[in-house]
Amino acid sequence: MGVGRGAGDDASAGVDFGLEEVNEVLAGMVGEVAAERPRDAELMMCRLGLDGEEPETLMLMGARFGVSRDRARQLYTRAVGAMVRQALATGVPDLGVFGRRYPVGWGDERLVRALLAETYATDGDIAAQDWAYLKLRLAGHDLQDSKRLAGFVFQRIAGWQQKGRWHLLPAPQPEDAPEDMWNTWLRRIEWGAGTPAALPTLPAGRLDYDDDGRGRMYSEKLGREVTFDTALQARLLRQLDASPRVATFAELPAAVTYELDGGERVHYPTAAATFTDGRTVLVDVLPLAHTALYPQRARAAAARGYAHARGWGWLTWTGSRDGVADLMKRPVDARRENPLANLLAKGPVTWPTLHEHATRTGLDLLDLAALVLRHGWRWERAPFRLSATP
Repeated sequence: MGVGRGAGDDASAGVDFGLEEVNEVLAGMVGEVAAERPRDAELMMCRLGLDGEEPETLMLMGARFGVSRDRARQLYTRAVGAMVRQALATGVPDLGVFGRRYPVGWGDERLVRALLAETYATDGDIAAQDWAYLKLRLAGHDLQDSKRLAGFVFQRIAGWQQKGRWHLLPAPQPEDAPEDMWNTWLRRIEWGAGTPAALPTLPAGRLDYDDDGRGRMYSEKLGREVTFDTALQARLLRQLDASPRVATFAELPAAVTYELDGGERVHYPTAAATFTDGRTVLVDVLPLAHTALYPQRARAAAARGYAHARGWGWLTWTGSRDGVADLMKRPVDARRENPLANLLAKGPVTWPTLHEHATRTGLDLLDLAALVLRHGWRWERAPFRLSATP
C-alpha cells in the first residue's frame, strides 16, 4: 500500500459504514474511560483520531501532555491495555462488529491486507499499528497474535516509507502520469484572484516534522528530502515531483489557524505547487468521505481562505477518481435522502438511528457524505451525531 499503488486502487473503495461502526464502538468505550481517567481518554482520542481529526504523532502527543515521545507511547499503551481488558472481561460493549470484520479464523496475510486497505482508505498510516492491534484484540485474537499482526502492518508501512528515494523506485506506474492527473484536477481547483504570493522556501515549523513515524522521500525537483504522514500524501508529492506542469512545490507550506467550537487549532496543509504558467495552488490530502466531517470542513474553510488571500488556488486531493465537487453532485435516491432529512428536521440523529436507516434504505457512507455537503449538515464523530444547521 505504498507509493506504487496502481491506478485502480481508488482510495474511496475501502470506505463503508462498518468502519464508522468500529469508530463508534471505540468512541463509546473511550467515553466511558473519560468519566474516571480523562487523560487516558484524551490520549486515545488524539492518537486514533476518533473525533474526525487526523491521528497525532507520538511527538505531538508528548508536547500536548508535557512528556517525552517515549513517555507518551507508554501512557497511551497503558490506557489502551486497561480499556481492552475491561471490555474483554465484562463483554460490554458488544464487540461483534470487530469479530465480523477481523475473524479469528482468517489467515495472517488476509488480515494484514484487510487492515492495510482500511489504513489506505482512511489515510491513517501514523496510527496504523495501534489501530490494527485494537481491532484484532477486540475481535477476539489473543494478545501475542494481535501484537504480531499489528507489527506486520507496521513493517509493511515502514518498509515503503523508508525506501525514501524516488529515483531508486521502478519506472513510473500508471497513476504517476502527471499530465493526465492535472488535466482532471485542474478543473477542480477553486482559484483565488490577484498575483500569487511566492512559495515558502522551507516547510512550516511543524513541531513533529522529524517524528520517526513520518515517511521521507527524495525530491529530484527540490534537491532535498520531503516528509509525509501517509501513502496518499506520498502519492501526491511524487506526482508533483514528476509533473512537467509543476515548476516547484513545497510540503507543509503553511501553519493555518482555525476555530473549532470556540477553540483555536493549527492545521498544516499537505503541499503548495506553482505551475509553469505562474499559478499556485494549495493542496490538502483528505480521503473522500472524510471531506464531509465537521472538523475537516472547518479546516478546509480556513485553508481555502488562506490560499485565496495569497492569490493561490485551493484543492482537496482525495486519492480518488472523484473530488469534493463530484461528491456533492453524487445522485442519492430520494427514498434514502428524504426520510433522513425528515428525521433531522425533528432533531439530531445519533448512530443507532442512522445505522437503522442505512440498513433499511441501502444508504452508504459516500451517500451520507454527499448529503452532508449538499445540505450543510453537521457530521460529528466520537460519538456520532448528525444535525441540520440553521
